[in-house]
Amino acid sequence: MSRSASRAGLLAGAAFAASAFFFSLGLEGYSHRVHPLGLLGAQGIPHAVAFDIVGFLIPGLLAAWVCRRLRERVDAGGWMARIGAWMALLSCLAFAAQGLFRLDPEHLESTASRLHGVAWMLWWLAFVPGAALLAIGLRSLPKWRGLSAASALAALGVLAFAMVVTEWMPAAIAHRIAFVLWFAWLVWAGYAQSRESA
Repeated sequence: MSRSASRAGLLAGAAFAASAFFFSLGLEGYSHRVHPLGLLGAQGIPHAVAFDIVGFLIPGLLAAWVCRRLRERVDAGGWMARIGAWMALLSCLAFAAQGLFRLDPEHLESTASRLHGVAWMLWWLAFVPGAALLAIGLRSLPKWRGLSAASALAALGVLAFAMVVTEWMPAAIAHRIAFVLWFAWLVWAGYAQSRESA
């Protein structure tokens, strides 16, 4: 089961990266420097439903499975680690929800567009404090110190690139870096579970 969590984390990141790359090739004028990833799954865009499934929904559900398994294994870290794992799980579900609530480029104030934005915001708002709590709760446990350090770095990185760095660099690039950091943390969380059970 622990190795399955490690594979699930890798598969989630691979599905997300591959879908972002290949679906963008089929959309004329699309630029990763300028446009949000949600545009690939927006209403009226070719193959939007496929992108929403492969790029958001499947990776988010795989990530949720990794974090659900993590929650079962971090009891020794006390209440901080337990709550942190639950918040990380909530972050995963919010990531998946981006694929359920599709952007409408013609009506950015529509309910669906707003819910997509809320899902994106909930993704990082749940993850940042969740990862911070995991970092604190797991820091004294030898087998979990690597994940503790990774969680602290991921919390700071996701917060910085989701909100702060956008003042100095294009938001589309900053948000992609935040996603990459989140998936890197997810892969490490799956790997840490396989190490802990070894």
